[in-house]
Amino acid sequence: MRITRADAVGPEARLSWLLAGVAGMIGAAAFLDSQGYFVTFMTGNTERAALQGFGTTKDRGIIGPTALNAGFLIVAFVAGVAVAMYCRRRFWSNHPHGTTVLTTIGLFVAGAMDLALNGFDANDVTYVPIIIVAFSVGALNAAFVKNGEVSIPLSYVTGTLVKLGQGIERHARGGGTVYDWLGYALLYAGFIGGAVVGGIIGTFVGGGYVLFAAAALCGVTTLVTFFHTDRKTILG
Repeated sequence: MRITRADAVGPEARLSWLLAGVAGMIGAAAFLDSQGYFVTFMTGNTERAALQGFGTTKDRGIIGPTALNAGFLIVAFVAGVAVAMYCRRRFWSNHPHGTTVLTTIGLFVAGAMDLALNGFDANDVTYVPIIIVAFSVGALNAAFVKNGEVSIPLSYVTGTLVKLGQGIERHARGGGTVYDWLGYALLYAGFIGGAVVGGIIGTFVGGGYVLFAAAALCGVTTLVTFFHTDRKTILG
């Protein structure tokens, strides 16, 4: 399939870079201020769940707390995608801002729950709020849908890099253009940029407050999504 300039760097693509940055920001902030849980890296969670009991974790048993924790995060992530897709079909057809609203609400709920469970002086985000964060990131991945299918998985960095390598090869052999890989490179860059922002937030803000900070930035992104994309659809 030939990738056009509009596909690679058009308005929807530019919005995807921003939302990929949001995914990276949430993932980095949650990772730094929790006990090392992944909310974007489901490949890592799957391997963590499957390999618990091997190597250095052998003394914990094959089905130990770490394996179950990783498994619950995967379930929460998938549930977030499923709920957001249902809402897209039922309420938010062609409106990406709906999923960012769901993500923003989820982050605020997670932050409030962490403060309620651990108080206002805790330095780390505990496990239960992280489950809600994983749900929220899953929901964010349903922002871009075409023909009933997710067209741009925002936190799926491995898939983005696979597409990037494929596009580079196609361009290098003369079978494509720079747009075959540029969009994926910029999507990846957006995720990295968001992760850096999340790292900065996680360095200066701790506990449930880091989730409130992430929620506030996600809320700003919701406004950007609405006024630059959804508002045009509604008024057009």
